[in-house]
Amino acid sequence: MPSLDRRRFLRDAAATTALASAGGLAAGVATPAQATPSAAAPTPTARRKGAVSFRWWGTAGWRVDIGDRTVLVDPFLSRIDTGLFTGAFRTDTRLTVRTDVIDPRVDRAMTVLVTHTHWDHFMDVPYIAKRTGARVFGTLTAYHLGLAYGLPSTQLSAVKGGEVLDLGDHSVEVVGSLHSRNPSYSVAFPGVRVTPPPQPATIADLPEGDTLGYLMRVDSGPSVYFTGASDVAERNLTGLAPDVAMVAMQNATTTGDYLPRLLAGLDYPKVVVPVHYDNFETVLQNPPPVAPTDRTRLNEMIAAVRRISPRSRVLVPEYETAYHF
Repeated sequence: MPSLDRRRFLRDAAATTALASAGGLAAGVATPAQATPSAAAPTPTARRKGAVSFRWWGTAGWRVDIGDRTVLVDPFLSRIDTGLFTGAFRTDTRLTVRTDVIDPRVDRAMTVLVTHTHWDHFMDVPYIAKRTGARVFGTLTAYHLGLAYGLPSTQLSAVKGGEVLDLGDHSVEVVGSLHSRNPSYSVAFPGVRVTPPPQPATIADLPEGDTLGYLMRVDSGPSVYFTGASDVAERNLTGLAPDVAMVAMQNATTTGDYLPRLLAGLDYPKVVVPVHYDNFETVLQNPPPVAPTDRTRLNEMIAAVRRISPRSRVLVPEYETAYHF
């Protein structure tokens, strides 16, 4: 048997067993309203080396607890109102960090992985890094924005793709990626920061700044690929073959063959978890609110994954529910 097929077989067998602990969702596709509520979800009461749980914080944000270590991905908890979901988008919306929302949820963090620096991915990161002392990994733009917020350079690590970071009981491989485009084939707030700017004041002061993906491999645990935007440089995915893929939902059809290229590039993961499907300018409570047009896109995404990769299971997450893969 070729090595790739053997790896896929072992991965699929392990993931099939492990998914049964993900809130009972292994039996089929769940919608946000049907997912197991947080109260019924398994929680890591006894930490041990190798134990890992994944909690979705909306948008592309995750809290990952690996034993006694915590990794955050694109943590955006303030969920400020910019008018994006009401048709009155205000690019001059002030950046307002909701410490009352963040503090109860972020008791610690070892690292923060930033896919790109739009406000709904980066805005809360400097505060969280100052609060926890976490090291922030991101693009050169994330590095310079971190300096602008007063973070020390020793707490910031600029990466560009290709790096494999050994973090003890897990590793993170950085993957060069792309940001999605709107119906006009444009990216909101394009641009990069090659020097520290003045401290950002509005959402327009946080540009896309290039986009990354991250593959996390946990010792004696799953390998999980995190996306923050719905485009893909599929040639950069060769050989990653994660067990689980956190996949951002498209909000336009301007990126051709997004899901077919992404899923093929990732060798058709056993579990596909849609993210960035929610109205992220509302309170973080279940069921996740979904705009009517986004509900249609989510349903189309689920159907497309099942058609393109029939061996994959789709798990539509709810907020702050512990999932184990």
